[in-house]
Amino acid sequence: MKLATLVAGAFGAAAILAGTTALAQSTTLRIQTHYAPETVSGKLAGEFVDNVQTMSNGEIAIEMFYSSSVVKSVETFDAAATGILDCDMTGGGYQTGKNPAFQFVGDIMGGYSTPYQQLSWLYYGGGLDAAQELYNKYDMELIGWWVYGQESLASTKPIRNADDFKDWKFRSPPGMETKIFEKLGASPIVMDFTEIFTALETGIIDGADASGIANNMGMGLYDIAKHANFPGFHSMPSDHLACNKAVFDAMPEHHQRIMKVAMEALALRTALTFEKANAEAVAQLRTDGVNIYTWSDEDLQLFRNAAQATWPEFATTPEAKALVDSHMAYLTQLGLVSE
Repeated sequence: MKLATLVAGAFGAAAILAGTTALAQSTTLRIQTHYAPETVSGKLAGEFVDNVQTMSNGEIAIEMFYSSSVVKSVETFDAAATGILDCDMTGGGYQTGKNPAFQFVGDIMGGYSTPYQQLSWLYYGGGLDAAQELYNKYDMELIGWWVYGQESLASTKPIRNADDFKDWKFRSPPGMETKIFEKLGASPIVMDFTEIFTALETGIIDGADASGIANNMGMGLYDIAKHANFPGFHSMPSDHLACNKAVFDAMPEHHQRIMKVAMEALALRTALTFEKANAEAVAQLRTDGVNIYTWSDEDLQLFRNAAQATWPEFATTPEAKALVDSHMAYLTQLGLVSE
């Protein structure tokens, strides 16, 4: 009797296990990022992949394409929306040609001072709902942000203050930044992220807006460009993870939750990592003979004035205007903009 009970129990447990295995769902995602795997952000993206795969017990498998190896950075969003890829891990700022509203989920220049303030708008200032409406319009789902902080510039010429921007040719991402820097006398040239090193090396540009100073160093930009600024001030991109909406909607709920929570973890790790990595990079660059400039409050205000004057000029669609209003309300609440 006891033996029969044990055998029956064993068979029952096996049946339950088999049923559980049968019910397990799998998700395979092809994701592209513009970051090289050896950069700080590239390594963090690798940690994100490992976290998702581990937390899902292997149910979610991610193939990460680094350095925009499938399509150009600016084409990643469309590649995901049309099924060439599943997800875009670049940034909304690349999509301003579709709708200027993407500028205000990609990089509201001259606004927030820290990654934590910017992330706070997304999660607690109504930003995620507003941004999601924009992304859904283009058949994409915004999963989350990772914000590494204020960017620094790389330049073959001194960038001591706003006067040095006059006739300064530099790589700029598409969007509002070109208008802001033109007001300061610079000559922005829009080019893909992956073309920066060669353009600097050949003298096509005098400098580049690429990334944070640690990432810039990881890319080898300061091997050529011996001038930088720190702390940064001009740009704080919200790199995103955005997935094909149909693909995301088809994922089981626990897979969706893993992806979103993993992005929140990536956001925190990114902000904390760059606090340390940027400081270490600055110390090393000074040792290597790179000139590091810290701008005065007066020069910083010149940039903020140019940036904030450009927001309404760039907000030419209802979606863009709504996002600018949302940011302005939250910036005012945080005391970063005076009423």
